[in-house]
Amino acid sequence: MAHTRISAKYPPHIDPTKAPIAFGDRALPKLKRELANPELLVRQRALMALCDLLHDPELAYSAVEVGCLENLKLLLKDEDATVRRKTTEIFYILVTHSIGRFAFLENDVIIPLSELLNDPEDICRKNLHMVLEMFSQIPAGRNINVTD
Repeated sequence: MAHTRISAKYPPHIDPTKAPIAFGDRALPKLKRELANPELLVRQRALMALCDLLHDPELAYSAVEVGCLENLKLLLKDEDATVRRKTTEIFYILVTHSIGRFAFLENDVIIPLSELLNDPEDICRKNLHMVLEMFSQIPAGRNINVTD
């Protein structure tokens, strides 16, 4: 006689680090809400999904328009190292797009980013330096004074 066996493991085709995301116009507003979620795993999954999506310039533009930068600026102060690492990685992806560079100027992202210069995580500092290097390549980025 056959018995039902329920395993604690996920099926082989399901990755627990990937978040289910909405399609089309609903994806970025949903991810923006999840970035502000108090549950750590939800924030981490939203950051992973956002990191994958923002390589597309159209989605990077949409993320700026939706207002994801405000939530991302808050996540720079998160106590979890993974959240800070993925947030700095997302900022690096955004700064590779021209819309992201100008959004940095409009949303005053450089000052909160510069507070991570003394972060205990090496990868956060490395991502931060890559962001600042990319940002300094535009004329408007050269005139930013971080010591204010």
